[in-house]
Amino acid sequence: MEKKIIKILSNVLEVPQTDLGEHSSQVNVANWDSLNHMKLVVALEEEFGVKFKDEDILELQSFKLIKFILSKYLK
Repeated sequence: MEKKIIKILSNVLEVPQTDLGEHSSQVNVANWDSLNHMKLVVALEEEFGVKFKDEDILELQSFKLIKFILSKYLK
């Protein structure tokens, strides 16, 4: 799951995969703006076959939170 998330983050945010990891968040990834956030949500939903609740979409603010929230949907 982690590699898929990194790949999606890289593609949507146009950042090399090697620059992304546990530390990545809206705070320290320059291209992670509101428009790219929604693109990221759509890409994650399509890749993992889930539909995030509105409150979870707002919480997807970092790699760690994406992993945590996504794991709830994949149980």
